[in-house]
Amino acid sequence: MYNKLPLNYLLIITTTLSFACSRPIKEEKKNNANASANPVSLHVGDEKYVPIDTKESVVVWRGAMQIGANAHTGYVYFSKGELKVEDNQLIGGTLEVDMNTIEDNKHGKNNGLINHLKNPDFFDVKNFPTATITITAVEPLHTAMMQITGDLTIKGITRPVTFTAQVQIKDGVVNASGKLNIDRTEWGIRYKSGKFLENLADQTISDTLEFDIKVVAKHK
Repeated sequence: MYNKLPLNYLLIITTTLSFACSRPIKEEKKNNANASANPVSLHVGDEKYVPIDTKESVVVWRGAMQIGANAHTGYVYFSKGELKVEDNQLIGGTLEVDMNTIEDNKHGKNNGLINHLKNPDFFDVKNFPTATITITAVEPLHTAMMQITGDLTIKGITRPVTFTAQVQIKDGVVNASGKLNIDRTEWGIRYKSGKFLENLADQTISDTLEFDIKVVAKHK
């Protein structure tokens, strides 16, 4: 066992950074009779589903021992996703992370750290190859800052999360970046957690995982 591996990982985002949304709504043409009987059905809204650019989007993960030593940083990448935009404002979205893409900060993909992160002690990638986040609410704060609320799924466990993100939409391109911290034990990742194991001393791994999420979405 690679005993001094700090837990830093995800994604998630992973989070799983499912940002799960409904499928695009197609406007239906109504005749005059239907319009007068049910005028509300005429208004669908300016909703757009913008696919993310998986080459430009990324999650940076960070983790460390409980005492702050042996910190590790790396990357994990999105396999697919879309953001829901209405009247030039972000209102929802679905993002899926490919957990098999976990790598360290030197882009190493096959070493002791990465292999341990993929095994059942951590993300059990063989049985849970994806993580997802579903945006359930977006609340403007100030300037381009938004409060994002969503459901984060890791290892088949779904829990609500809230974090702030900067979101800019211009010329059909969405640029979003935010920082999400989670308690890994809430998603069943208890390896060397001081909450569940005693006498670990300096082998205790911090329960906090940090994710810096960058998402770029644009029409192809």
